[in-house]
Amino acid sequence: METLIITGSDLKITDVVNVARYGQKVELHPEVRKKILKCRAMLEKKIRAHEIMYGVNTGIGEFSEIVLDDSELIDFQKYLIYNHAAGIGDPASIETVRGAMLGRINVQAHGNSGNRLEITETLVEMLNKGVTPFACQKGSVGACGDLAPMAQIALLLLGEGQAYYKGSLMDGRLAMEEAEIKIPGLQARDGLACINGSNMLTAMSAIWLFDANNWLKQAEIAAAMSLEALKANMKPYEPLLHKARGFSGAIRSAAAINKCIAGGDLKEGRIKSKVQDAYSMRSTPQVIGAAHDMLAYARSQVETELNGVGDNPIFFPDKNLQLTGANFQGSPVSAPMDMAGACITMVSVLSERRMNRLNNPALSVGLPDFLTKGAGMFSGLMLSQYTADTLIVEQRILSVPASIQSIPAAADQEDFVSMGMNTAIKNNQILDCAYGILGIEFMAAAQALDFRKKEYSFGKGVQKAWEIIRENVEFLDIDRPLYPDHTTMKEVVRSCRILTEVEKTVGYLG
Repeated sequence: METLIITGSDLKITDVVNVARYGQKVELHPEVRKKILKCRAMLEKKIRAHEIMYGVNTGIGEFSEIVLDDSELIDFQKYLIYNHAAGIGDPASIETVRGAMLGRINVQAHGNSGNRLEITETLVEMLNKGVTPFACQKGSVGACGDLAPMAQIALLLLGEGQAYYKGSLMDGRLAMEEAEIKIPGLQARDGLACINGSNMLTAMSAIWLFDANNWLKQAEIAAAMSLEALKANMKPYEPLLHKARGFSGAIRSAAAINKCIAGGDLKEGRIKSKVQDAYSMRSTPQVIGAAHDMLAYARSQVETELNGVGDNPIFFPDKNLQLTGANFQGSPVSAPMDMAGACITMVSVLSERRMNRLNNPALSVGLPDFLTKGAGMFSGLMLSQYTADTLIVEQRILSVPASIQSIPAAADQEDFVSMGMNTAIKNNQILDCAYGILGIEFMAAAQALDFRKKEYSFGKGVQKAWEIIRENVEFLDIDRPLYPDHTTMKEVVRSCRILTEVEKTVGYLG
């Protein structure tokens, strides 16, 4: 993988995933170094002139009116990091912290943050050498930046805190020493320039959007399998129908499902179908398409944030100006990400409704009751639906927006906050449930297709998906404990193995 050149302006969510998850190396563009040095020179000139600057020579939050003297500036940055490292509980994942570090580097790359170049270069070196700070996932309100977790990252710049290095969690200074990274310390402005942005929220959202897009593509594969098993009328999937309405997500979704069933008897019109199917069978492109469109909007917001100057204060060297504002506020990310998470819940509900039709003898177009040959003695996949249902209830609870849950802080100086980290955390939980729900639909659809395979042939994509499922879960001939199968299928969906093999067979699904 080629080294990613950091410019401040062209970072994509795929770049975040490649650096955070797969260890792609990063490097500052030469122009970035010039911008950071130019901004720092302006800041130091203003410090010498005793110009009042928030968070540089003043306190923060409710203490912003307190002016510090020159002898306090460096110690203030240290204590700023100490008192903001106030998270709680379990650590954020290594990939989340790496993504947040990348985002912070890209903010500083604009040359508007006022930090020393050594700070940015040290963060780059930590990424490239695999030193990942331990940062509690919970503690940020997503307003003045993700202050608590970002402060735990900044502790490493003081040679403090803890870090993961070569598979072990260790003292931060030891990790830096073993990786041969010089500890830069924190001078005036450096500490606040490392924490005052929504970088943890944005990193989690970028990685989530990448994974959620892959999940939606697998939802289309599962839908194609269920449609084949239920002998669906495929006229609602005609491209002309969706182009007439004009939503790009629906056009994309219908095309993906058509690719999966191509080459089979259903697509070729050799299977007798109803004149009109239930909504859960014929409105899949509209529903999954709506999710595609929402994720696309959320992605645009996240990528804007990744490439913007989310900081406070912000310095403009060409104008010899510093402005204090609220570019750290997480709402532009948390609001669309709340809706993106709800869309995954929506598509999960649709998946469960198709699974219900596969199970229900009144709706399954001749499939055995609960997909078992021995109804009465055996219950087949009856209880699998129970499991999917409880996961959906969990998703629905989690789909309440966090972005409207503000609780004022800092003596009402920070009287509206985005709660964006709560959005990111609950979205991960929603997606975790979604892997299980979709795994259960895959399992049921494969079981149903086993009963259909003597009647007609399936689309090439559907056939390939069935093969991957059968490599992991056997046909349910007689009842057995199903929790191992449910868990296995959840992990198969998470791994994207079905998606990878189907796309090798039918081409890219979008």
